[in-house]
Amino acid sequence: MSAVTQAEGGLGVTLTIRVLMHSKEVGSIIGKKGDYVKRIRDESGARINISDGNPERIVTVTGATESIFVAFNLMTRKLEEDMMSTLSTSALLSRPPVTLRLVIPASQCGSLIGKSGSKIKELRESTGATVQVAGDLLPNSTERAVTISGAPDAIIQCMRQICIVMLESPPKGATIPYRPKQTPVAPVIFAGGQAYNIQGQYAIPNHDLTKLHQLAMQHTPYTPLAHTSGFSGGAEAANQINTHEISIPNDLIGAIIGKQGSKINEIRQLSGAQIKIANPIEGSTDRQVNITGSAANISLAQYLINARLTSEASGMGTSGM
Repeated sequence: MSAVTQAEGGLGVTLTIRVLMHSKEVGSIIGKKGDYVKRIRDESGARINISDGNPERIVTVTGATESIFVAFNLMTRKLEEDMMSTLSTSALLSRPPVTLRLVIPASQCGSLIGKSGSKIKELRESTGATVQVAGDLLPNSTERAVTISGAPDAIIQCMRQICIVMLESPPKGATIPYRPKQTPVAPVIFAGGQAYNIQGQYAIPNHDLTKLHQLAMQHTPYTPLAHTSGFSGGAEAANQINTHEISIPNDLIGAIIGKQGSKINEIRQLSGAQIKIANPIEGSTDRQVNITGSAANISLAQYLINARLTSEASGMGTSGM
């Protein structure tokens, strides 16, 4: 679902679905000496790629629609089989659900949730699966986790309906894919339209942040959620330090700050900008936010702030979705 393309001759649709799994789950999918993942490939005709990483890895499944369903049927039943083999007799009686965590572009999650949560409610009721859409973006990406839990049959039914929704609502704009357990973000500078992390005396190119910055530049100005005051730019000012002020409604400032300041700290790290939130002013419905840095730092910080505001305003941040 991260990518949707017409197959050769237009006779079918090829889907790419990314799943976030723990290393133990990946071990189940691979099997001894790779025998089970080979079986999945042979019986489904789908391509299966597994990323490096620990403890989390991305399993990418690509193929025609029916190939996808066959592959996920084999995967979920193997996960259930291996899970049941490790449980006690009492736990077996309760038959715990199988859980899959899909990784889906945030631009498609609104269609999956539906107006006032109508689509996700329909998915739950018609399939019997539990479906939850994470409120926050996965770190350093423009994707969200969509968790599906239930019996294998319920999961496959749910997958079929999710695929239909994703085909009807392709991703909008560029997608920055989630990569599990990346190293902590080092200080960031921008030069020549490229982003670099500073590690000691070296500047290391950061391709994900470069793409995010380019995406940010395509989406300015940011209105109406954050009311902004302009700042002078130009080629000669690209690396000058500027201070930019935006106004954010009081009832949305919590979405920017995050629990114990986690979100604002993440935005500071990713953008390389200094961000200060002013104290509330009596009688004012807005909070002033000062952003200091180069034009590129400020642009990226604005983009990340408005991504948070858009998520909150659209209701994606509500619990249970």
